[in-house]
Amino acid sequence: MFESIFKFVGEMTGGMGLESILVWLVTFGASFVLSLALIVLVLVKLPAGYFSSHYQSDFLPNTAWYIRWGALILKNLLGVFLILLGLILSVPGVPGQGFLTILLGLIMLDIPGKRPIEAKIIGRPTVLAAANRIRARFGRPPLQLD
Repeated sequence: MFESIFKFVGEMTGGMGLESILVWLVTFGASFVLSLALIVLVLVKLPAGYFSSHYQSDFLPNTAWYIRWGALILKNLLGVFLILLGLILSVPGVPGQGFLTILLGLIMLDIPGKRPIEAKIIGRPTVLAAANRIRARFGRPPLQLD
């Protein structure tokens, strides 16, 4: 009985077996949950004025240099991963918050010239509204743009 079901599913999906479909669903389901969790965590922790042109940040002040540099390298690697994941999630048909994930990746990176790109992404009305809805659920003030 199961053989006929696998054969039918294989024919309907162009040769993709049921196992392949399940792996695809689990992979994209996990990426959706992971990206959503990271989005919520970072957006809730961001100061309301982070996207202001006057905002200055200092990563891990008052820590030893080797801890600071190690964390900085890990933070940048996570940022690259989030940008790549966001690009995948931006493809139509793939579940997830693509633009918000790309924005979080940019926030994590320490590269010159990232502020205008961040401002352009967060300045999109749908992205800003989604970010502020998430912040409101956790009692945080809305993000301020200038």
